[in-house]
Amino acid sequence: MNRKDKIIWSATANADLSGIIEYIAQNSPANAKKILITIKNKEADLYLSPQRGRVVPELQDQGITQYREIVITPWRLIYRITDDTVFVLSVLDARQNVEDILLTRLTK
Repeated sequence: MNRKDKIIWSATANADLSGIIEYIAQNSPANAKKILITIKNKEADLYLSPQRGRVVPELQDQGITQYREIVITPWRLIYRITDDTVFVLSVLDARQNVEDILLTRLTK
């Protein structure tokens, strides 16, 4: 199947990504740029194959299955698919308590 989905980043996801890149850039601007490119390349994969990510395990345990994720160690790009659009909702550090963050953000 040759899809061409739209990808829309939420304000929260943009803020997450900006925070990650700004934090890393304090010590290594080159590494921050490399990480940004890696994350954006993984996001670009969703244009053709949005189902490739797994259902977020912490949410699945709560019976919530409409959210998927791509792991870009140590970050997790959380998204939801509707028809021809992928909504990127969060970019989280997997070393944090992801379950609490997601349940707070996604059940508001």
